[in-house]
Amino acid sequence: MRRFAFGLLTALCLALPMGAAKADPVQETILNQLEAFKADDFATAFTFASPSIKSIFMSAENFGRMVRNGYPMVHRPGSVRMLEQREISGSLWQKVMITDQSGRTHVLDYQMIQTPDGWQINGVQLLPEPGVGA
Repeated sequence: MRRFAFGLLTALCLALPMGAAKADPVQETILNQLEAFKADDFATAFTFASPSIKSIFMSAENFGRMVRNGYPMVHRPGSVRMLEQREISGSLWQKVMITDQSGRTHVLDYQMIQTPDGWQINGVQLLPEPGVGA
């Protein structure tokens, strides 16, 4: 029986398409930054910001203060779900649904840029809740 189970598991692994286990590097960047925020490691979180974001905030401490005050759902996410990724006017955008600690859901749009250091976050927009707006 054990041989059968091992053989079945091996066959399933071989049937997976190559690269199926690889995570999307854009999503990895966002998730790594969120993990750094959860640990209050603003120095690491700041490394995932693009050069233009770094030039605006000048330090990890300033960046961390902005996130704590302006994006509390990012600072302390309850759960995170990646939504669609798309290109708009030559820019790559990743939608992310974050449920905060109190259970409220937020959808954010991350603008991503590719740099010599890999994918970095060039901005984040909090999208309006469905049914809200002009």
